[in-house]
Amino acid sequence: MPARSWGVLIVLCGAIFLEGIDVGMLNVALPSIRADLGLSTGLLSGVVSAYVLGYGGFMLLGGRAADLLGRRRMFLLWLGVFLVFSGLGGFATEGWVLLLARFVTGVAAAFMTPAGLSLVTTSFPEGRQRNKALLIYAGTAAAGFALGLVAGGVLSSIGWRWVFFAPVLLSLVILLAAIPLLKETATERPPVAGFDVAGAASVTGAMMLLAYGVVRLEHPADGLPLTIGVFAGGLALLGVFVAVERRTASPLVRFGIFRSAALVRANVMAALLTASFFGFQFLVTLYLQELRGWSSIETGLALLAAAADVVLAPTLTPWLVNRYGNAKVVLGGLVSGLLAYALFLGVGLDWAYAAMLPSMLLIGLMFAFVYGPLTIVATDGIAEHEQGLAGGLINSSFQFGAALGLSAVTAVNVAALGGATTAEAGLSALRTALVVPVTATVIAALVAIVGLRARANRAGAEEQVPVSA
Repeated sequence: MPARSWGVLIVLCGAIFLEGIDVGMLNVALPSIRADLGLSTGLLSGVVSAYVLGYGGFMLLGGRAADLLGRRRMFLLWLGVFLVFSGLGGFATEGWVLLLARFVTGVAAAFMTPAGLSLVTTSFPEGRQRNKALLIYAGTAAAGFALGLVAGGVLSSIGWRWVFFAPVLLSLVILLAAIPLLKETATERPPVAGFDVAGAASVTGAMMLLAYGVVRLEHPADGLPLTIGVFAGGLALLGVFVAVERRTASPLVRFGIFRSAALVRANVMAALLTASFFGFQFLVTLYLQELRGWSSIETGLALLAAAADVVLAPTLTPWLVNRYGNAKVVLGGLVSGLLAYALFLGVGLDWAYAAMLPSMLLIGLMFAFVYGPLTIVATDGIAEHEQGLAGGLINSSFQFGAALGLSAVTAVNVAALGGATTAEAGLSALRTALVVPVTATVIAALVAIVGLRARANRAGAEEQVPVSA
């Protein structure tokens, strides 16, 4: 690629790395924030939930806004908002300021992330060059999550406010580089009769309620009727959204995009991938810090091996994709993840790190082989004027999968623990909760096999069609 293309890719990778490392750093800093500001457990949980609500609620709208209002414009505008409100979080002296800062930061990420992904898919020609760019982009995103744990531990030891100030500095560098490098991509857009306000309002409300419902699943005994009501409200608004989209002349989401079976399968597997990974990461953190007494820095370093995909994604994965295709590579990655979780089922209180290392390395292999190729499949063959929408869909799947995985393992772990406080009981509950990532990965692998069989059947049917002279 020419130097300018590399510059564009580095800027966009910097933004997705920023989003990933921001989430990872905050999770490690939560105990320090609670101690300094005197936050209750509910308010501390709300700091995490606020970001999830903003991110999950506005992601689909953010993706479509990039298509309709300009990808470069949306990327730069919301990167600036991300910068400002991350800084606000660093200056927070009360819990409500932190909640506001994290919610708006989540909204900013929801607009910035699909705009950045669609800039990748529209800045590079479809084929090997775009695939390589997407695999580098995806590897950088995954590395952000893993490195965020280490960076968060280091910065928290200096002062938790640096967990917010560090993203400000990184955002500023990316913004200054992006302004001259990024160009608005010219695409053929269908005529738009107007902006679908009713559709935007209903889908955003639905996504926020569903995200809140998923977060509430972490505490199943805490108001079950309210949780059911939240899900019912989200589904009702989703029904309103579907009705609005079918009647409006300029729909926010063209439902015909879901006729692509490959896109649907990619989004299902994306949700299951992050559900398994983030659920596993949470359980490992719980094991190392609460059952083994490791520090946050030691925990982050232990999980660092899972970031091996930052090396594998741009080097080995493109070669495998070109040779075997996305579907087979994805299936191989899911099998690696399944083996990683299965190996960890035998975890004991006296395990040396050498016993955990194979699982960490296999997790890195899974992300390298699954995250990027799924992003390629989810955006491949989609018209350029809907690339933002496709990016919003796949990122929504990644986000909701992560939230669902965390909620599921938390609920199972708490239920299995049953109020017991011994280390043995904690270990037994953790092993029970590991069933969640195992199950999610098995389902994802079955979906991948269905895709492979459909592809084989399609290829067989094409071979049987006679070729005219």
